[in-house]
Amino acid sequence: MKNRINLLEGNIFTSLTKLAIPIMATSLIQMAYNMTDMIWIGRVGSDAVAAVGAAGMFMWLSQGFITLCRAGGQVKVGQSLGSKDIKEATAYARNALQLCIILAILYSITMIVFSKQFIDFFMFDNAKVIKDARDYLVYVSFGLIFGFLNQVVTGLITATGNSKTPFRANSIGLIANIVLDPLFIFGLGPVPAMGVRGAAIATVIAQAIVFVLYYSYMKHDELFIDLKLFSRPEFNRIKQIFKIGFPPAAQSCMFTLIAMYISRVVASFGAAAVAVQKVGSQIESISWMTADGFAAALNSFVAQNYGAKNLDRAKKGYATAFKISIVLGIITTSILVFLPGPIFYLFIPEKDILPLGIDYLIILGYSQLFMCVDIVTGGAFAGFGKTALPSIVNVIFTTLRIPIALFLVKIMGLNGIWWALTITSIIRGILIPTMFMLLQNKIKKKEIMNNYE
Repeated sequence: MKNRINLLEGNIFTSLTKLAIPIMATSLIQMAYNMTDMIWIGRVGSDAVAAVGAAGMFMWLSQGFITLCRAGGQVKVGQSLGSKDIKEATAYARNALQLCIILAILYSITMIVFSKQFIDFFMFDNAKVIKDARDYLVYVSFGLIFGFLNQVVTGLITATGNSKTPFRANSIGLIANIVLDPLFIFGLGPVPAMGVRGAAIATVIAQAIVFVLYYSYMKHDELFIDLKLFSRPEFNRIKQIFKIGFPPAAQSCMFTLIAMYISRVVASFGAAAVAVQKVGSQIESISWMTADGFAAALNSFVAQNYGAKNLDRAKKGYATAFKISIVLGIITTSILVFLPGPIFYLFIPEKDILPLGIDYLIILGYSQLFMCVDIVTGGAFAGFGKTALPSIVNVIFTTLRIPIALFLVKIMGLNGIWWALTITSIIRGILIPTMFMLLQNKIKKKEIMNNYE
C-alpha cells in the first residue's frame, strides 16, 4: 500500500518520524475532540464544565478496555508482518476487533444502566451538575462502540506502517465535531439548544463518521480483506492479545480510577476546582497525547524489527525516539510554565478561576519532560511484547498519588494535589527508562547465546 512506510529498512530517523508525525497529529486530533467540547461548554459555565469533566472520567476509564484490544492486537500484527506472515497478522486483527466489539457493548450497557450510581460517586451538591453529567454519560455511551472500534483499527493500521490514513479519517471527524458542537450546544434554526447533551451527540456523530471512513479503507487493505469478522473467535490468539494487552489495560484502568478518587478530593474544594482540573488536564494532555502517539509509532517500529529479528535496528529506533521525547518534554514544560494565563483563559474566561488554573499548569509543567520519556519508553517495551514491568511500576506510583495528595493537601491546600501528580510522574520518568536499558541488555545476551548454540 502506498501509504505504508518500510520500518525494516532505510534511515531510522526518517522512517520513525514519517510514521510518528501523523500518529502524533492523530493523537492531538483525538484530544481536540474533548478540547472542542470544553471550549464550547466553557461558554455555558464552569458548572457545565464540571459535569462534562465528571462524566468524561468514565470515557477515560474505557481507554483501559480499548487498550486491552489495541495494544495486544497492534503488537501481534506488527510482529507477524515483520516475519512476513500476512495470514497470521489478519487472524490477530480479526480477534482483536471481535474482543473490542464485545467489550464495547458490555461497557456501554453498564454506563447507561448505572449512570446515576457512577455520577453519585463524585458527591456533587449541585442538582444541575448531576443532571448534566448523567445526560452526557448516557448519550455518549450510546455511541461508544464507534470510539472503541476507531481506536483499535487505528492501532492495527499503524502496525502496518501506515499512519496517514488514521490521520485523515480523524481529521474529518474533528471538523465534523467542530461544526456540530456549537450547533447542538447552542442551537440554530430548527435545531434546539441542547447544552451538555448536545456536546455528547456531536461527539458520537463525529466518531460514527470516522468509523465509516475506516470501513471504506478496510475493504481495500490486504490486512482486512480476508478478515471474516463474524467467524468463531480463536481463543489461543485472544489469549496472546490478552497477555500483551492486559498489563497496560490494567494500568490505564487503575490510572483512571485513582484519578477519579483524586477528582473526588478536588470536588471537596468546589465546582470551580473541578473545572480547573478538567480543563487543566485537557491542556496538559497536549504533551502526553503527543508522546503517546510517538510511543505508538515506536511500538510498531520495534514490533516489526523484533519480528524480523533485527534487534540492533529496534534498539537504535528507541534511542532516536528517546531524544525526540526529551525535546518534546522541554517544549511543553516551557509553554505551561511561562504561558499558563493566556492558555487557561482561552477555555474558561472567568477571572475568579484563572489563578487556580495558572497554579495547575505551572506545577504540572515541571513533570512534562519525565512524563514524555516514560510514555515513549513504554511504547518500546510494548514493541518487544514486554508490557508487564512498566505497567506494574506505573500502577504502584500512580496509586501512591492518593496518600501523597492527602498529605500535601493539608499543607498546601488544592495545590498539594497537583504536586502529588508531578512528583510521581518525575519518579516514573526516571525508573522506566532505566529498566528498559536492563531489558535491552537481557535481550542482547539472549540473542548472543542463541547464536552461539
